[in-house]
Order: sequence, then C-alpha cells, then structure tokens
Amino acid sequence: MSGLFDALADPVLAGFLSASVRLAIPILLAALGGMFSERAGVLNIGLEGMMLIGCFVGFLVAHSTGSNWLGVGAAMVAGAATGLVLAVYAVGLRANQVVVGISINLAMVGITAFCFRVAFGAGGASPRIEAFPALDFGLLGAIPLLGPLLFEHDVLTYLALLLAGLSWLFLFRSSYGLWLIAVGQNPAAAETVGISVARTRYFAVMASGALAGLGGAFLSMSATGLFLENMTAGRGYIALAILILGRRHPVGILGASLLFGAADALQLRAQLLPGAVPLQVLLMLPYVLTIVVLAAFAQRTGAPAALGLPFIRQRSDEG
Repeated sequence: MSGLFDALADPVLAGFLSASVRLAIPILLAALGGMFSERAGVLNIGLEGMMLIGCFVGFLVAHSTGSNWLGVGAAMVAGAATGLVLAVYAVGLRANQVVVGISINLAMVGITAFCFRVAFGAGGASPRIEAFPALDFGLLGAIPLLGPLLFEHDVLTYLALLLAGLSWLFLFRSSYGLWLIAVGQNPAAAETVGISVARTRYFAVMASGALAGLGGAFLSMSATGLFLENMTAGRGYIALAILILGRRHPVGILGASLLFGAADALQLRAQLLPGAVPLQVLLMLPYVLTIVVLAAFAQRTGAPAALGLPFIRQRSDEG
C-alpha cells in the first residue's frame, strides 16, 4: 500500500500530469473554436493564424498596459476580427474555404513577425511579462495524483475547462446552439424556418476566431510570459485533428486534447532521459500522433452534411 502511495506521490508523475493539462489547453481552446465554425458548416483551416495573432496581440497589449486581462480581451478581439475576414470571404463571397484558411495562416506568420520587430526591434531578445500565476488551492494541491492534475493551474486553464462545459450547454441545451447545428446540417431547411444562415455562420466563425485567439494568448501570457515568432508551432493544425478525433463534440474534444497534451508532455520528459533516441524523433511525437489519428478516423468524423459547402440563398419568384 505504501508503495502505491509513493508511486502516486512521485514528483515526476505529478509533473507529467500537470504538464499534460497545461499543454492541452491552447489546443483545446482552438479546437472548441473550430467546432463552432464547422458545426455551422464553415471549414476553418485558419485556426493556426488566429492563434498566432491572438498570441501576439495579447502579449503586446499586456506588455504595453501591464494588464494581462486587457491582453486576453485584445487577443480574443484580434482572433474574432481574423475570423470575420474568413467569414467575409468564405460566407459572403463564397470563396474556397481551404484556400482562404491557408492564406490567413501564411499572412499571420508574416504580419506578427513584422509587427513584433517594429514594436520591439529586430534581433533583440523578446521582452517578458508576468505570466498568470497558478492559483493557490491550499491543501487540495497536495492531494496525490489529483492535486497536480486539478489544482496546480492558472485561471486561464480553468477558464478553458469552463468554456468546454459552456460549449456543450450552448450547442445541445439552447435554441441558438440547435439553430447553429441546423445551419451546418441543412442550411436550406434552416433558412425556410426563418434562421439566417449567413448571420449564424458569421457569428460561428467569429466565435471560432475569438476562442482560437484565447488559445494563442495562453501560450504567450500563461505558458511562457513572452512572444516568439511562429510561436504556435502548428498547434492550430493539431486542433483540426482534435476536431476529428473528438467528433466535433465538446466532451470528445476535451478528451482528445488531453491525449495530445500527454503526448507533448511525454516527449518533453523523454528528452531528459539517457538513451539513444534522437531529439528530433521525440519532437515529432505529437505530430506523428496527429497523422495516425487522421489516418484512423478520417472516415468516421461525423462531419456536418454542409461542411465546406457555400450556401446560395434561393430567392422567391413572387412579386
């Protein structure tokens, strides 16, 4: 019995569990955002760019004002504005959603790098901000296994978990959520009962961008306290795989995000172990897992029937 207690109290295991949750949060937020967009029928490939602009704008505002919460708000606004750009092209102009999303990703890499150098100078080290501290839960944090898993995180982590629950309530327990799902499944039928397909999709894509921007803000304002060029490092693309694995459901997305967070935490800790495994192989682990998931679940996604299809409103001939 004492051996089991010692295993649960092992600081290595505790650190692994805490890191798994922490590394899952930005992917979780971006994937929740992608869920809203795709449930409404708009394929959001631009999650990576929305995360990156949120990461930079949140850091810049927090550094300039000294308020992390203003930075969080600015990151969400920047992400929502980028989502609006996607919506204008994908919904308003009915452009190819994949092309628009990839264009946003590429544009944000250049825009954030340029603006960072303008704001802080080229070639210099990134300034730092005081990241969100972990909340103090007292004795709860000392509970073996559950302490590091649940009670050693900052406010943005708990906000992300709360948003996962609220997303479930919104989608499946509110009329607005059911309208959004209807628009993604059968936009023509939704239009006939008075639901504005365009307005719903605009809202969904902007909400998608806001959540992705919050995920980016977590990286610069919670995980590190600094900004680096291309800091998201493909997490927006991993979030797309999370959507497939989680079948675009908040609970499934939460579980899949924790799985990828654990894979990321595992490769970080494996780098410290003596052995002949090259560092590059360990760094590949989360991305290899992404490819495996896509290959295994690509045919069982449960995607909305109208996902990626532009909607052309049928006009009445009367009058």
